[in-house]
Amino acid sequence: MDKIKLIIDTDPGIDDAMAIHYACAHAGVELLGLTTIFGNVYTQQATRNALFLKHQAQYGFDVAAGESVPLTIDQNPPSHYVHGDEGFGDLDVPEGALVADDRHAAEYIKDQCEKYPGEVVLCPVGPLTNMAKLVQDFPHIPQLVKRVIIMGGAVWEKGNVTPFAEANIWNDPHAADIVFASDWDIDLIGLDVTQKITCTQSDFDLVAKTSPEIGGFLSDIARFYIRFYHSVLGKEVCVMHDPSAVIALTDRDFFEFEKAPLSVVFSGEEVGRTTISTDAARRPAHVAVNADVAAVKKRFLDICSQADTMAANRKK
Repeated sequence: MDKIKLIIDTDPGIDDAMAIHYACAHAGVELLGLTTIFGNVYTQQATRNALFLKHQAQYGFDVAAGESVPLTIDQNPPSHYVHGDEGFGDLDVPEGALVADDRHAAEYIKDQCEKYPGEVVLCPVGPLTNMAKLVQDFPHIPQLVKRVIIMGGAVWEKGNVTPFAEANIWNDPHAADIVFASDWDIDLIGLDVTQKITCTQSDFDLVAKTSPEIGGFLSDIARFYIRFYHSVLGKEVCVMHDPSAVIALTDRDFFEFEKAPLSVVFSGEEVGRTTISTDAARRPAHVAVNADVAAVKKRFLDICSQADTMAANRKK
């Protein structure tokens, strides 16, 4: 069976790192590249962090930097209180020898979709600015994309940065609306389902036993993430937002979806809110509303437990 060709648009980010290492460790995924965006950190930091993860995984994927500010609104501060000043909790992230591709993220994605028409899955797990630039600059590309799996939004649940808005959509609502209005196949893996999927420190410590390097790194950065979630949820867990989106790629049958066209609120107290659109011309998205939580968690832990082995095999 052919591997799934994947590009993750990302702002690493603790749960981004978890999602990326899951993709790197999964034998059924061919990770073509990471494109970077602001959100959890600034775009420059996101690019550095993506290159660090590339080196850590011994994986030859590309890294291409994208937009550094939203399309229209002023930039919100990075969520350092969730992910740490450098994106990986308390850990410092060294500048490595690897360098990013010289193409802009949107151009890079365009080139890959033209190279592999109908085969590439895009998985944006940060603000959707690069995705909006992609369809603005290259309007033919949505017809060449196999699927777009978005981590973002809260259609029926409350938001996580305001009572109404999820962080990725809130950080660039105009971009999100452009993406939702585009004619491509969207799965939305948002707070309606991701907040049900959690891991504990002991889960990550088990991964670290079988993958001491990559699993140990994930275990280390999870501590910061879990401290944050304990402060807001009162539970010693972390919510698996971004990994859930990539697991929805590899194991879509673990998730239950409802179809609805989507739009985004641009102003007022509900700015960034993801709503069901009244525009009948919009192609309905598949909005995840439920999941087999135990199966999602088990798949994540099982795959990430193989991360060091997969990295060592690539290094040979």
